[in-house]
Amino acid sequence: MKRNSRLALAFHSLSHMAGEPERFWTSAEIAVHANTNPVVVRRTLGKLAKAGLLDAKKGHSGGWQLAKAAQNITLAHIYQALEESVIAPDEALETNDCSLESALQHKVHGVLREIEDALVARLGETSIAEIQHQPH
Repeated sequence: MKRNSRLALAFHSLSHMAGEPERFWTSAEIAVHANTNPVVVRRTLGKLAKAGLLDAKKGHSGGWQLAKAAQNITLAHIYQALEESVIAPDEALETNDCSLESALQHKVHGVLREIEDALVARLGETSIAEIQHQPH
């Protein structure tokens, strides 16, 4: 999980929020829990708010809160909201004069696309509510 700290931060943060769904969590509180900087928290959770997974409230009593029930937020929703991908976008396929290199690129890209689809499907099978209730 440490490979991508934004994804780990998002999973961690939303799992805590699922435990207290009525509470607004400040970026500073989340940063302490995740051992990171509040700016990193705001950037990461801002993407989740934009995707409709979190509500953001400004001001003294503000912070972040789940925008919907934890059982309706899957790990896939979070992964996709952060625009994560194990492969480069289709546009990244380079045109190459070597037909062998071009065929290889397309084949590998196809395999990685299948892996990406399987990953998203698998992440979609687990909600934040399920993670929140796991024994530590």
